[in-house]
Formats: sequence, structure tokens, C-alpha cells
Amino acid sequence: MPNFPRRRAKNSAAQAKLPKTSRFSRFARRARGEDLDRPRHRGIYLLPNAFTTAALFCGFYAIVMAMNQKFEHAAWAIFIAMVLDGLDGRVARLTNTQSEFGAQYDSLSDMVSFGAAPALVMYEWSLRGLGKLGWIAAFVYCAGAALRLARFNTNIEVVDKRYFQGMPSPSAAALVAGFILMILDLELDISGLEMAWVSWGIAVFAGLTMVSNVPFYSFKDVNFRKPVPFIGVFLIALGLALIAIKPAATLWPLFAAYGLSGYIVAAWRAAKGKKVSLIQTDMDSDDPSERH
Repeated sequence: MPNFPRRRAKNSAAQAKLPKTSRFSRFARRARGEDLDRPRHRGIYLLPNAFTTAALFCGFYAIVMAMNQKFEHAAWAIFIAMVLDGLDGRVARLTNTQSEFGAQYDSLSDMVSFGAAPALVMYEWSLRGLGKLGWIAAFVYCAGAALRLARFNTNIEVVDKRYFQGMPSPSAAALVAGFILMILDLELDISGLEMAWVSWGIAVFAGLTMVSNVPFYSFKDVNFRKPVPFIGVFLIALGLALIAIKPAATLWPLFAAYGLSGYIVAAWRAAKGKKVSLIQTDMDSDDPSERH
């Protein structure tokens, strides 16, 4: 009896390469009564947005505490919002749940926690005594945070990832809240008017630095998987110990140094003949490997 070659299906080779679960998943879902045209459940997207909501709550809580003259609680709430704001993006990337909604929601939360809340807390704490100049300084900070967040959203694809364009709003909020914590902890003998003018300078400096083109190192190119010298681990442990011993007096100098670091980087880039602007094109990238 002659053996005729059997006709092989056109997609048999492609189907053979597919894992068994992929080939039969549609049949299994149909057997369970699922609707194949309906998208799968996306409840996991609640996880990063829950962190964003918690950060938003901390910003709102800081405003309420400032209205009740509990400035220490208000300042710590801003710092807690910073931690939560740093977690929501990382959780979204780890769980692969990034979305445009999450990005916009995060910006609105940042506006409350790092824009309106620090401005109102600083105003209630010391700027109220300066009258119009006091609320103008608070508004400069609040407007600077809003403009900083809007510019970040529009320039995210064209800015050098190694630096922030202007001081990030969480760091500016820490500069304001950390100053309040430090003064309350040290109990310095400074008159109310002198303190108000120092607060005025910090608020205006933070607001203007957020909308400047000064480059601030973003730490995004730090590779935590690479081995580091033993002294590096020791310095990290030493820094954490100092913060734990006196957090209120230690945090503000750290963020003040970061706030000045951008101007040092800008002066260094100008002295080396490099562009201070962070807007990247294919031709002016500092890294030749990034040029297309």
C-alpha cells in the first residue's frame, strides 16, 4: 500500500514552539465559562495607587496638623509622604503595573504633599507674621512645585536621566519640613521676626530652585547590584546611625547640602565647557554610546 505524505498544518511548526499552557489556555478559559473578549482582572493596579493615596493622605494630614498648630506632626507627615512617594513607582515597576493613570495620579498627589502642604505649614509656622510678604513667599514655593511637576511630565523623554532639571519637589519639601523639625528640636533662642525672615528665604530659595535649570543628580545610574568596597557599607551604616540618633537635627543639613549641590554641579559643568541645560538631543549627549 503506497505511503502518501501527510499534509502538515500551516501553523503546526509555530504551535509546536508554544508552551502547552499557551496553546490550551483559551480552551481552559472557555471551559471555565470565562468571556474571552473581556479583559482580565486588573486589581493589582490598586497596589501602587494605594501607596500614592497614602502619600496624598500624609500631605492632607500635614495641612490639618498645621492648622491645629502641631507643626512637628505636620513636618513628619511630609517626610512619610516622601517615603511613600518613592515606593509607589518602584512597586509599579516590580509588579509591571505602570499606567498613565498612575503617573497622573502621582503628580496630583505630589502637588498636595510636596507643594501645597509645605507651603501652608511654613506659612502657619512663621511666615504669617510677615503679612503679605509671608503669603507671597508661600505662594512662590507652591507655584514653583506646580511648575516643576508640570515640566517634569512634559520633558521626561528628553531630559538626561542622570540629573533632575531643577530640584525635585520631594527634596524641596524636605528642605522646608526639615528646617521646621530642626528648629523645634534644638529650641534655638531666635526671635519670631528673625525666624520669619529665615523661613522666607528658605521658601523662596526652594521655590525658585525647583523651576530653575540647575542640574541635580538623580542617583538613577547607581547600580546596586555591583560590589562595593567595605568602607562604603560602613559609611552607609554610620549615616543611618547618625540619623537614628538625632533625626530632626540631621535630616535638614543633608537636604540643604543636596539643595546646594545642584549649583555646584552647574558651576562644574560650566567650567568644563559642558551645557548646563539637561535637554538631550542625539548630537549633544555626554555619553557617546547614547548617540544614535
